[in-house]
Amino acid sequence: MSLPAAVHDIALSVPFGDRDIQIHPVAIETDHGLILVDAAVPDAVGDIDAQLGEFDYSVEDIAIVLLTHHDADHIAGLAQVVERSRALVCAHRDEAPYIEGRKDPVKGNWVPDLVSVDIELVDGVTFRTDAGPMRVVATPGHSPGHCSLYFPTARTLVAGDALNVGDGLVGPKPEFTPDMDGAIESVAKLARLDVATTHCYHGGTVDEGTSRIKRIRDELQ
Repeated sequence: MSLPAAVHDIALSVPFGDRDIQIHPVAIETDHGLILVDAAVPDAVGDIDAQLGEFDYSVEDIAIVLLTHHDADHIAGLAQVVERSRALVCAHRDEAPYIEGRKDPVKGNWVPDLVSVDIELVDGVTFRTDAGPMRVVATPGHSPGHCSLYFPTARTLVAGDALNVGDGLVGPKPEFTPDMDGAIESVAKLARLDVATTHCYHGGTVDEGTSRIKRIRDELQ
C-alpha cells in the first residue's frame, strides 16, 4: 500500500484521553516547503519531527498546516507546531470559527490553544505539490467544514475522517458524526472521483478507491 513519493504518512501512537490512539497525519512536499495535513495532539510535535527526519525534513520545513477539521485529535497540537514552524494555517471557512474559538467545538467540551486561520478554504481550491495538483474536496458531515484532499494525477484521496480504515476501507463512524445524512452525501461525492489509493487519519493507507467507496455509498444510502 503506497502513497505518492512526495506524500508521507506520519504514523503516530499518541495518548488521547484515557487511552492511546493511532493517527495518520500526512506531510506533502511542495516547492515552498511541506504541507502538514492535521496537527495531532499536544506534545506530538517531537514525534512529528522525528518522523519527518526519516525523509530529511524537520518541523521547521512545514510551510502550511492544513486542517481537515477541528476535532481535538486533529488540532490540539496545532499551537505547538505553528510555534516551531511559523507555518500558515489553512482550513475550510466553515471550520475557522471553531479553530479560532468563535464557536464551541461540535463534539466535546475541550478548549483548544487558539490559533488564527490564515487562509480559509472552499471546495475546489487547488494546491501545487510535488505529487501533482491537490484539490480540496468539501466533505461535511463529520464536522460542518470537514474537507478531504484529492490528487487526480496520483489517483490518491486523503480522506481525513470522511472515511476510515478498519477491515479495509469503511465509512464514517455514526457515533462521531453529528450529521450522518451530510456525511453520506459526502461519501457519494467522493465516489465520483477516480481513486486508486485512500489514506485515512484513522487507519492509514489502503489500496482501495472508487469501487469500494461506491459500495460504501450504496450500503449507507
